Amino acid sequence: MSSPSVEPGRPDAAPLERVSAEAMARAEEMIELEEGATNRLSGMLARFVTLVAVVMSLFHLYTAYAIVRPEHLRATHLAFVLFLTFLVFPVARRFRNRVMWWDWLLAAGGIAVAAWLIAGGDDFFDRSIVPDDWDIVFGVLMMALILEAMRRSAGWIMPFITLCFVAYAFLGPWLPSPWTHKGYELPRLVGHMYMTLEGVFGTALSVSSSLIILFTIYGAFLQHSGAGRFYLDFSFAAMGGKPIGAGRTVTLASFLLGGPSGSGVATTVTLGAVAAPMLSRVGYSKDAAGGLLSAGGLGAIISPPVLGAAAFLIAEFLKISYLDVLLMAAIPTCLYYLTLFLMVEIDVRKFGMKDTVFEKVESAWSLSRRYWFHFLSLVSIVGFMLLGFSPELSVFWATVVSLFTSLLRAECALLPYGIFTGKVPLGRGLWESGLIRALDDGARSVLNVAATCAGAGIIVGVVTLTGLGLKFSSIVLQYAGNSLLLTAIYTALIVWIVGLAVPVTASYIICAVIAAPALMALKVPDFAAHMFIFYYAVLSEVSPPTALSPFAAASITGGDPYRTTLQCWKYTLPAFLVPFIFVLDPSGSMLLLTGSMRTLAEADWFEVARVTVTAAAGIAALAGGFQGWLWLKCRNWERAALFVAGVALVYPAPASHALGFSLFLLTLGAQRLRLRTERRATR
Repeated sequence: MSSPSVEPGRPDAAPLERVSAEAMARAEEMIELEEGATNRLSGMLARFVTLVAVVMSLFHLYTAYAIVRPEHLRATHLAFVLFLTFLVFPVARRFRNRVMWWDWLLAAGGIAVAAWLIAGGDDFFDRSIVPDDWDIVFGVLMMALILEAMRRSAGWIMPFITLCFVAYAFLGPWLPSPWTHKGYELPRLVGHMYMTLEGVFGTALSVSSSLIILFTIYGAFLQHSGAGRFYLDFSFAAMGGKPIGAGRTVTLASFLLGGPSGSGVATTVTLGAVAAPMLSRVGYSKDAAGGLLSAGGLGAIISPPVLGAAAFLIAEFLKISYLDVLLMAAIPTCLYYLTLFLMVEIDVRKFGMKDTVFEKVESAWSLSRRYWFHFLSLVSIVGFMLLGFSPELSVFWATVVSLFTSLLRAECALLPYGIFTGKVPLGRGLWESGLIRALDDGARSVLNVAATCAGAGIIVGVVTLTGLGLKFSSIVLQYAGNSLLLTAIYTALIVWIVGLAVPVTASYIICAVIAAPALMALKVPDFAAHMFIFYYAVLSEVSPPTALSPFAAASITGGDPYRTTLQCWKYTLPAFLVPFIFVLDPSGSMLLLTGSMRTLAEADWFEVARVTVTAAAGIAALAGGFQGWLWLKCRNWERAALFVAGVALVYPAPASHALGFSLFLLTLGAQRLRLRTERRATR
């Protein structure tokens, strides 16, 4: 998902200090290295691309309300994605800002592969086992176009990995045991990938066409109505004024901005534009400031109501409602932001940050009184789901709500007031309105994610065709000796290693089909296994060479990208030990509120509270251990005790929890005693 606009929500807003244009340009260049350079077109060509993007958004808003055959929806979605990708992303940087003849040819090819599928009707899917020559031609063309679309929009790594999986499908008979399989020829592979709903048009593209694009449109509506600027101003007004307020501001603003966007890098860049100077003034180093900004951005991927694109896939894989996924994310999200709040509290003491006065645009109460409707837009999705609407209808009506509530104030209106009074011609006013820009941005923002989902469909197709998932899980279980702890550790490492090369969505999809079965074979609930993989897939956002959020933050703050990445890990690692509770402790699934709205009423709330408090204590201990500081600098034994306490509180055993609480309380007592002694000595 691309970076959202950070235009002010109102013209009378006092300007906040911002980073230099050069720093923002460096951040944009860093993003382009991972997400691909985009064309900046002009004239009639720009209008044409905008028109196609608007039509794409309107089509998907229509399908949220109307019934469309799944294969037709997915094929049309892929056609739009391929067509726009080849016009928006150049084949190479030297061809930027123009559309070449081969781009038009490839774009037309994207339409052709979808048209062939739709025109074939039911007969097309009936002959998937024995496709004819034209089926094979269009199927090979489709896979080639998807690989090129991924390369343009997300870099070369994901296409390379996809080709490795395709090679595995062909080379099965020549591979060593246990990786061997009978092997598949091109017609069988094409039939599975192109002519069934188990390959390219499977789960990943289904979610992209029915949910992800609707949420990118929704996020674009919020941004263009000024909601993003309001969330920033509200956070500054509510938290600014004290040195500890700088870190709190970043944490709160990242939650409010990230919730509707679901994009880590978008949140990082948007927040960094105004928060980086503030962090520098209170005493954060360039690397530490970038680490905190990217850690806040990372929270966007795990924060309701949107989460990241992978969260929609969880609902589809588990065949549960999206509201269930939001429910499962509630307590872990709170624990994640608790980690950030604890880390910034410690930062103030550790770095001796000084008081500084931050310019406030206006009070939090005044902002809320004038722009309260932005909060309504933020929570309306969950409200509609609670009323029984499907996720698609919920986000559709939430988008409608954001459109109409934007009209409550002229400076936020997605449609200019002049259209209604006749002062602005309808055609020109509509074309230049925030509504058209939001529809345009909503479609463009989904391109790289949708291309990745299509490529991931090829990977999933190979896994289902060859049985690779079961083979891989049996190997993991064999090496782990059927130990749940070792299996969880190996799974986390596998997800992290995969995440080194591919973004969050692709990392989750790959590992959900090859690694999740190993956890479920050891009686881990399916929802806990998938959430475990999801949380470790999120680490790919801060794992080189795809550490997009820290690298973008470093470009803004002027820090070193790799040191910034290490700082981000320091801020986030305490929270990323919590997912082990999901899978190691039978009652650990309570952190996920038992994984379903249907069983929420049956939950043992005392057990939920116990597990949550234990996890929070473990996070606090690990935060102190990683920082080497509580109220005072930790002595060596105190830091070691905090690390042992944190790990012991994560491990599910009464004796382990007793040890963890004892060590944690002992360290807290020793720190308080030393603090009291030092205060007496300075009187």
